[in-house]
Amino acid sequence: MPDTANYQAIADQIRALAGELGFQQLGIAAPDIGDHEEWLQRWLAAGYHGEMEWMASHGTKRTRPAELVPGTQRVISVRMDYLPADSAMTKRLANRDSAYISRYALGRDYHKLIRRRLQQLADRIQNLIGPFGYRAFVDSAPVMERALATRSGLGWIGKNTMLINRKAGSYFFLGELYTDLPLPLDKPQQTEHCGKCTACLERCPTDAFVGPHLLDARRCISYLTIELKGAIPEQLRPLMGNRVFGCDDCQLVCPWNRFAKATTESDFSPRHQLDQADLVELFSWDEDTFLQRTEGSPIRRIGHERWLRNLAVGLGNATTSIPVIETLKRRRNDPSELVREHVAWALRQHGVA
Repeated sequence: MPDTANYQAIADQIRALAGELGFQQLGIAAPDIGDHEEWLQRWLAAGYHGEMEWMASHGTKRTRPAELVPGTQRVISVRMDYLPADSAMTKRLANRDSAYISRYALGRDYHKLIRRRLQQLADRIQNLIGPFGYRAFVDSAPVMERALATRSGLGWIGKNTMLINRKAGSYFFLGELYTDLPLPLDKPQQTEHCGKCTACLERCPTDAFVGPHLLDARRCISYLTIELKGAIPEQLRPLMGNRVFGCDDCQLVCPWNRFAKATTESDFSPRHQLDQADLVELFSWDEDTFLQRTEGSPIRRIGHERWLRNLAVGLGNATTSIPVIETLKRRRNDPSELVREHVAWALRQHGVA
């Protein structure tokens, strides 16, 4: 292992290696998230996590990195832009018959790509200095990634609870390397730059924000369409519009996203024309088609049943038309009770008993 005097040079080399692997930024923090641990406990106690029981599991391993990976001295955080070029998603939101899919989910699943790049980064570090202790994470373990990213200087947590970077907005993924290397620390992001702006709070279709920095996930469309396993509460369905997988509204109106840059990663480009599909077309997919068209996509994780559930809500909010009504009627007798119930609701929205 190198002596302490060389660790600054090593950190600079690691940063350069990360850039070569397609990461837009890298920061280094101590394995300490500060007051974020107390904030998490208050959020959980209020029940804002809904069915996401995994947020409350693992004890303090989530908030204390050295308990999750003994020997951790530093956390290397990286970010990678994912914004597709020319996705015109704001226009799609205005078209009630279009299916809106969150921008991050239009391409291939980011977990595998970023995990692979993190492993390549670790391999290159080993080529540089020899064997060292590390473990890579990409939203795959109890890791407070946004808290750690602020501690490593990658941005601040905005009023919409997203990590925001002054030069890149918020359309980026995060990944981490927990390591035993005593690298020099980067300056934490201690200042929030949201100012008096509340555009994200006011734009939320379902009023999921209890206040600045405080999200009630149970009302969040991303939670409702991805995490929730059962029926979507009826009072929230009309508010969801055509959003069938995730929601970007609080990012779409964020002034800092005028600095967001289109991704250069081909894997993040829209696949199977999901950025152009309409609700009727997607609702016609049988399970085999769904599995084929979502192979390698984060959409697959919700399964065909919940995919149809979400689309039924979208169709219930679509323009009343013969194609919409006939498409819904064809699934009136779907094998899934969950799908049947949402189809029945959607038909009632169009005046069909």
